[in-house]
Amino acid sequence: MPLPGPYEDKIKELLGRMTPEEKLGQLQQLSWNGDTGPGGGQTAQAEAAARAGLLGSVLNIHGAAHTNALQRIAVEESRLGIPLLFGLDVIHGYWTTFPIPLAQAASFDPETARRDAEVSAKEARSQGVRWTFSPMMDVSHEPRWGRVAEGNGEDPYLTSAFAAAKVRGYQGPADGGELADDGRIAACAKHFVAYGGAEGGRDYNTVDVSEQRLRNLYLPPFRAAVEAGVATVMASFNTVAGVPAHGNSHTMNDVLKTEWGFDGFVVSDYTGVAELIAHGYAEDGADAARLALNAGLDMEMVSTHVVDHGTELLAQGHITMDRVDDAVARILQLKFALGLFENPYADELAEITEPAREARAASRAVAARSMVLLRNEGGLLPLRPAGTGPVAVVGPLADSADLHGTWGGPGAHRFPSVSVLDGVRAAAPDRTVTHAGGDIDEAVAAASAADLTVIVVGEESRLSGEACSRSDIGLPAGQEELIEAVAATGKPYAVVLFNGRPLALGAWLDTAPAVLEAWHPGIEAGHAVADVLFGRVNPGGKLPVTFPRSVGQVPIYYNHESTGRPYDPQTPDEHFRSRYLDLAQGPRLPFGYGLSYTSFTVSEPRLSREAISTTALLDEGVTAEITVTLTNTGDRVGDEVVQLYVHDVAACITQPVRKLRGFERVTLAPGASTTVTFHLGADDLGFWTNEQTGTFTVEPGRFDLYTGTSSETEDRATLRVVPD
Repeated sequence: MPLPGPYEDKIKELLGRMTPEEKLGQLQQLSWNGDTGPGGGQTAQAEAAARAGLLGSVLNIHGAAHTNALQRIAVEESRLGIPLLFGLDVIHGYWTTFPIPLAQAASFDPETARRDAEVSAKEARSQGVRWTFSPMMDVSHEPRWGRVAEGNGEDPYLTSAFAAAKVRGYQGPADGGELADDGRIAACAKHFVAYGGAEGGRDYNTVDVSEQRLRNLYLPPFRAAVEAGVATVMASFNTVAGVPAHGNSHTMNDVLKTEWGFDGFVVSDYTGVAELIAHGYAEDGADAARLALNAGLDMEMVSTHVVDHGTELLAQGHITMDRVDDAVARILQLKFALGLFENPYADELAEITEPAREARAASRAVAARSMVLLRNEGGLLPLRPAGTGPVAVVGPLADSADLHGTWGGPGAHRFPSVSVLDGVRAAAPDRTVTHAGGDIDEAVAAASAADLTVIVVGEESRLSGEACSRSDIGLPAGQEELIEAVAATGKPYAVVLFNGRPLALGAWLDTAPAVLEAWHPGIEAGHAVADVLFGRVNPGGKLPVTFPRSVGQVPIYYNHESTGRPYDPQTPDEHFRSRYLDLAQGPRLPFGYGLSYTSFTVSEPRLSREAISTTALLDEGVTAEITVTLTNTGDRVGDEVVQLYVHDVAACITQPVRKLRGFERVTLAPGASTTVTFHLGADDLGFWTNEQTGTFTVEPGRFDLYTGTSSETEDRATLRVVPD
């Protein structure tokens, strides 16, 4: 049935005029000369279907002239003139690429994601694109999985904050009232759900997950996106407890649409409906269409089983017209909200065709804000822009102009990134800057002749992203040897890392004077790196993922559950403990870690109350406040991220040893102090149990509250939740 809302009457009227075939056509999305998955484009098929009024959406078409030409076919030549919805993967930029989402999460500042989305939406909409398949909010504990680059790391709370911010950046307010405005596009929360739990980190692989882990780890970012008003949701490629997500009624119908009241529509991923057959869940195309549609899927991307078999399935009673009408109504509702019926065409005179100066400046600022200083022994950084001796910039990525990262958008193919070599030369115009690539002998010669060397290593963009799983997540071959060879010269050096995932870094990390984690920073990469290296920006980012000591340690993540025999650092040689015989305990670099060019202290936490009742939390919305004082004890203006972690000491379901429940990035002048206060409510102290109907509880007991500047902080206060 049509959904209630401002367009209800218009939707009812239109549904009443549509034939069954036209309704099924609205549930179809085809690809236009695209290559985002197997099968290539469907250009001729899309034109014919648009002309016949049997098509709802097209992906991978962009450019105002191109979208307008196809839109005119649909609007002016089909019987009912229903406009098409054009979608594109605008993940972290359209023309202006921003840092990859994993990098943005390292900023611990959701404003970075909102700014990216605003710039991206403005550029994309001018090109005729009204819908993006973003944000991706797949929480993952698996760095071998290439798509960790597209998400916001291993924590559901951090990911939720970034997901909501990005939705607001694309769409505006949660009520959808700005969707028709210039500069706004519809967002898509993906991938629903638990895609980040792929076994072995191998893309598209099986996910077997309990209900409590589904609800406590994987679902919270999607709920945050729904509360932010996200217009659409995309199903994921994986199974969820044995049931493929594209045919999973529990996740799509029970949780998303019924429990959360989501009134947008669910789109499949690329050929996801057809893949129900490969999963061994559907016998054939008709069976796949039946299972997907009845499970709550509303639009099929690229494969055509709903259109091909829908009429027959209706006649046989395997799907109902009510279900078809509901799906069509959800799609039409978004088309009305986007203003497509009133304004179906892009303004070709107002088309944005290249990154604007302001957009590049925004990307540069976000990139620098997202970088994490991992080491800075002896205060080697920041560098001096003026000096007598040369600076050498060496390494396989030193002059790379492909630092956009995975899914860089159309801009990644047209506008090269600024290289680190060019960025350093621009930042230090009065210094001689020499260059050598990945050849070790050449790099050593350049380093020997320089006062200081910047070594630029890491992953190329193509090594992370979809279908880019890696079994070995160390630096690519030869790069550690290059670092060690430069180190052997005895000259000072700093290492810059480009990567789309946490890496297992070698022994060189323990002796390198300075190491900067730069991720894949986007179009202004080299300038942003130079901004940090030369101190124009004081780094304040933190790791949104744990860096392992070895790939054999994976999965390793900060918010793990305890075991009956946890490792005890006080008795490290005790044999019968959960540990590795051949590896030091704990991560190489912990979640929430990052350094600055200045120093900070955080006071002991202070609680507003020592106890709070379950009724006050659950029924009255009462909170407990925890407060700390942050002081800049150094001699530079800088940023620090104050973090709050919660541990429910004893519960009916074993809880994480710590879970992030608050963070605030603060800028302070030298000697300045500020108070940071976090509010703890039921959402922060409770958890979901294993009932499929969805049971959230806050249990009485002791809660340890940790405050500090990484997940390994030991400063703690204790709150008791008491029964009524």
